[in-house]
Amino acid sequence: MAMESVELPSRLGILPFRNKVLLPGAVVRIRCTNPSSVKLVEQELWQREEKGLIGILPVRDEAESTMVGTVLYPSNGAVAEHGERNLKNQSGISNSHKLDGKNQQEVFHWHNRGVAARALHLSRGVEKPSGRVTYTVVLEGLCRFSVQELSARGTYYTARISPLDMTKAEMEQAEQDPDFIALARQFKATAMELISVLEQKQKTSGRTKVLLETVPIHKLADIFVASFEISFQEQLSMLDSVDLKVRLSKATELVDRHLQSIRVAEKITQKVEGQLSKSQREFLLRQQMRAIKEELGDNDDDEDDMATLERKMQSAGMPPNIWKHAQRELRRLKKIQPQQPGYSSSRVYLELLADLPWQKISEKCELDLRAAKEHLDRDHYGLVKVKQRIIEYLAVHKLKPDARGPVLCFVGPPGVGKTSLAASIAVALGRKFIRISLGGVKDEADIRGHRRTYIGSMPGRLIDGIKRVGVCNPVMLLDEIDKTGSDVRGDPAAALLEVLDPEQNKAFNDHYLNVPFDLSKVIFVATANRVQPIPPPLLDRMEVIELPGYTPEEKLKIAMQHLIPRVLDQHGLSSELLQIPEGIVKLVIHRYTREAGVRNLERNLAALARVAAVRFAEQDHAASLRKDMHQLSSSILESRLAEGAEVEMEVLPMGVDNQEISSATRFNSPVVVDEDMLENVLGPPRFDDRETADRVATPGVSVGLVWTAYGGEIQFIEATAMMGKGDLCLTGQLGDVIKESAQIALTWVRARATDMKLAPDGKTNLMESRDIHIHFPAGAVPKDGPSAGVTLVTALVSLFSQRRVRADTAMTGEMTLRGLVLPVGGIKDKILAAHRYGIKRVILPERNLKDLVEVPSAVLASLEIIFAKRMEDILEQAFEGGCPWRQHSKL
Repeated sequence: MAMESVELPSRLGILPFRNKVLLPGAVVRIRCTNPSSVKLVEQELWQREEKGLIGILPVRDEAESTMVGTVLYPSNGAVAEHGERNLKNQSGISNSHKLDGKNQQEVFHWHNRGVAARALHLSRGVEKPSGRVTYTVVLEGLCRFSVQELSARGTYYTARISPLDMTKAEMEQAEQDPDFIALARQFKATAMELISVLEQKQKTSGRTKVLLETVPIHKLADIFVASFEISFQEQLSMLDSVDLKVRLSKATELVDRHLQSIRVAEKITQKVEGQLSKSQREFLLRQQMRAIKEELGDNDDDEDDMATLERKMQSAGMPPNIWKHAQRELRRLKKIQPQQPGYSSSRVYLELLADLPWQKISEKCELDLRAAKEHLDRDHYGLVKVKQRIIEYLAVHKLKPDARGPVLCFVGPPGVGKTSLAASIAVALGRKFIRISLGGVKDEADIRGHRRTYIGSMPGRLIDGIKRVGVCNPVMLLDEIDKTGSDVRGDPAAALLEVLDPEQNKAFNDHYLNVPFDLSKVIFVATANRVQPIPPPLLDRMEVIELPGYTPEEKLKIAMQHLIPRVLDQHGLSSELLQIPEGIVKLVIHRYTREAGVRNLERNLAALARVAAVRFAEQDHAASLRKDMHQLSSSILESRLAEGAEVEMEVLPMGVDNQEISSATRFNSPVVVDEDMLENVLGPPRFDDRETADRVATPGVSVGLVWTAYGGEIQFIEATAMMGKGDLCLTGQLGDVIKESAQIALTWVRARATDMKLAPDGKTNLMESRDIHIHFPAGAVPKDGPSAGVTLVTALVSLFSQRRVRADTAMTGEMTLRGLVLPVGGIKDKILAAHRYGIKRVILPERNLKDLVEVPSAVLASLEIIFAKRMEDILEQAFEGGCPWRQHSKL
């Protein structure tokens, strides 16, 4: 190699290396900024155009001054200043400390051996703004030398040197030494093993192995050791190893040590890789998948998703305290890998926070009360007081948009339009409408949400509804609020207390959301069939508006204006195809549907429409078949004409045309529903006007009025006597209250038996040797309540006196043991029921007079309302001709 034939000059410029050694064959890059080192490079290298050589001499720390080696003193005693500058230069190059400038006799611990180096690359630069010149030098170590004398030249040192390397002849002789050959073989084997391990680890090609064949063995030792991280002491020891055997021995030891350290590291790595968890392997696979998708251009990077989510959260308009909470959650999410368990739940939570309309409201539109009234009248017939209350509600909102009005609660039987009224309020206000059904909800978490610590947790129905509707001020309908139950999972009705209280719902706390949400802008409307199941504290937060049901006249109007057009539209028909006359609708109302609402009426009308639809569908099919036959005969005729055959006049298909015309005419003629069709479709009438008269034909039967969740009903009470021991038997699936009413009624009658001359044959004991059985028909329907008291007394008096109760009279009222008649509830529903069933006279408690204000005037005009204060007043009115014993009694 070229390094073997280097001729060293007698003197070399010296560049000190602090705590570092440059070995022959090694390459180092240095940057010279100190004036002394800049001067050295400029004079020894730059001006000689790469032909110059410099000496690299190690310099030891003060603490290492006891190391083996000669301490060299400068020959010129006045170079302490230069030495100081030189060491400042070392500080710039080798990160050394500066000497104390006051101590002019500072001793330099120069090593007595160094390495001659040549510049492979040299570049000159000027620092701005100082204008200082700097050099960047790439140096290659060539051969060792020994320092004979060190002296100063200007600002840098030079040294008189002598070479240490063998001559070519000495080298050839040394290579014949058996010990050297053995050491060389051992070094090559160790080096080859190290190269193999490195190539296998780094997956590099075998270029390094070429060095083993081309470079002399003693140079290889220096090159290999120079590439290792070894201590300064070991570097100096290697520099001092002039003898080839010693050098090879040390190099072999260092290479072997490096090889062992690599193997130990590999073992540790293998153990760690063997213990990689499934999640870490998945992470690596996902990273590879991400890289593959990037190459394919099909990149749906999670980081992009995260940035999108963060932008979405920023635009959600969260309040400051909630935004801080969301940012904290987002930072936590970014630290979680997508395959870890908590990632998906945290992601879903943040998406909910981003989706909630914290400040987004419906576009404000001018509230037109006249248009709202027209809309209510168009969608709902009757309900005058209810619609008036809604208009008042809207008027308050128009005058004070942020007013916290009462929560309206529509109470009434099914099918009277409670839900559609709430939707009409939303339309009138120009707000979005969301319906939340509470029927059958028994879990408090359905209202408040689940804690996020649970698997499968989700927000409550209110927050979910707000998210779906997308604005924070919708009209929210809480449907069937009386159907909530309570069990071990909490009481949903109690959770609604916070929701419906305008003082509390400004900071509604959903357990899943875990941050307050403002529900004060939401307009709540509730519906219920009954008031009784609603807890009193919840009922106190709502304004109850009762929708008792419709009269037959109102039902007729509703059917003609709303139900029939809707039914025809739902069945693909029109008024030209199906006509249901008003008289037929009246028959359907009176004979087939005696309910408070109009759902069964609509079902019966739909049954009529289905029959008409089947008829028209069959006609349409037959007409299409005839049309196909006409096309076929026409094509046969045309083919015969083309063939030139003789055709008779009768072949022209005039008959088919006439059939098509007649079928089209028949198709366009409407189906008119009559009584025969009504009975064929709906079956025999379910209700008869003579039912009451037939049921009351015998003594011991009276007619009462009851209230149910489906509206008012009439209730027959039957009493009979038989031989026995004076017992009272009650049947008809009765509750405790109604059983007690029967006991009170029997006690009152027995106490008045003598005065009313009810005991037979002058006996004082009315129940002697006989039992009384009282039955409430429709035994499958549960019955309870106190309002059957007067009806029970009337039935018993009728039984004992063998006088029939008037068939056109019904009654209701609670009675006391002293015979006073107390008021009851549901008067409007009961009077409407009596009207539906054809009752002409209704006996009511006197204190229920105030409830007649709610009853439609048309119904009151068709009924005779009788008020009673005591039980005797009711008996006077219940029997034909009055109570026959009144003149004999002491009442």
